[in-house]
Parts: sequence; C-alpha cells; structure tokens
Amino acid sequence: MFVVAQISDLHFDGTTDRRKRVAAVMDYLNGRCGGPRNIDALLVTGDIADEGLPEEYREAVEALSTDIPTLMTLGNHDDRTAFNSVVYDMESCSEPVNSALRLDGLLILALDSSISGRSDGYLARGTLDWARTQIAEADPGTAVLVGFHHPALPIGIPFIDDRCQLDPALLAEFIDEHPTIVGTVSGHAHTPAATMFAGRPHIVAPGVASTLNLPFEGTDVVNTVQRPGVAFHLIDDGALTTHFRGIPS
Repeated sequence: MFVVAQISDLHFDGTTDRRKRVAAVMDYLNGRCGGPRNIDALLVTGDIADEGLPEEYREAVEALSTDIPTLMTLGNHDDRTAFNSVVYDMESCSEPVNSALRLDGLLILALDSSISGRSDGYLARGTLDWARTQIAEADPGTAVLVGFHHPALPIGIPFIDDRCQLDPALLAEFIDEHPTIVGTVSGHAHTPAATMFAGRPHIVAPGVASTLNLPFEGTDVVNTVQRPGVAFHLIDDGALTTHFRGIPS
C-alpha cells in the first residue's frame, strides 16, 4: 500500500499566521516519517504563494523542508517565472510546472492547470501529452495518481465553481485512455471534497491557509474557524481511499 499526503492552497504571504499553519502541517507530516508505515510522497497542488512573489517562494522552500519525496505544481495565485527562478534556478522560464515521481508500483503526476492572470484553470494538450509520455514510460500495470490545482467539475461552492477547469473534456479523454489511473486530486476549493470524474474518484484537498464556506454555512466566503488540513491518499491494489485530517495550529 502507498500513502500519498496532499496539501494545497498554502498562500505564503510573509505573515506569521500563514507560516504557523503550514508549520503545524509539516510538523505533523514529518512526525509520521521513519516508522514502519511511512508516507511515500507529498503532493503540493498549488497556490503555494499568495501573490506569486519570489520572497514568498523562498519562504515556502524553507517551510516545506522534509525528507518525504515531494512534488509541487502551481495554482492561480502562483507565478511560473518566479517559482521556476527560486525553486529550480531557471531564469525567465514561464513553462508549465509539471513533475512526476516514480515509485515501485506507483506513478504520481503533478500537472500545471494554471493560466497566467486568470482564476480559472486549464490542462493544456501539451501538458496532457507530457503526462501520456510519463505513463508510457512506466512499467506496465503501474498505478497512476494525477494531481492538479483546479477541480475538473463543480463541487457545490459557487465561488469556486465559477473558477474551475475551462475544458475538462481533454482531461476526461486522457483518463479514459489510461485504466491504470486510480483517481485525480485537486485543490483550489479550500475544502475537503470527494466526487467522481470520468468514472474515477476525484478528490479535493482541504486548504492549509483557510477553509471556504459551503452556501449553507454562512454568508462569508472564508470560514475562519477551521484548522489547516491534509489529505492522505491510500493506494492499494488499484483502489484509492482518502482520509482527511485537520491539524491544530
């Protein structure tokens, strides 16, 4: 069985409150390392920074220090050029931030659904073709978990449903082609949620920086009382099971 921890929507902005919430989550995750039941990977699904500034990514690199193999991709609050410069030392690079982690029996793909200057998202054909190549190069039968920032379909929060993926048909086509994809996971909504997309589980991670209200929870968009959250994805024999945790901060 594989265990993949997912965190999303960290929104580093230089404030003590944001840093404290991320630190609580990372302390919790790092405290699970080293035992017989380890966390195999950490997936960070975007909105790492709040304004996409280099200093926010430098803060993130320091705060996200861990021995857990980590993949990151970007969200609508992020800036590709600043991220690539700080994290990968690649100047003036605005290419999508896609990455892959290969374990013995599991391939994790982190795909960039961000669109510069927009709140909604899009998984471009080029990104999905890159993902197809990663799957083709994996051993036959390898389970695949696909992560990105923007949910692929509405989830019942109007503020987010107006800002999800523009054309999920391309993603659905990609999923249909690959029966070894156990599910897709996203962020953006600052709420734990579970649904189905293209016949597979589609899981939305809770936010670290904050939680968004459902329509019946209040008139304010942001719920100020919820803890920072993490999703634990358990992958065993081609099946995906997800557990959510709120971490005291």
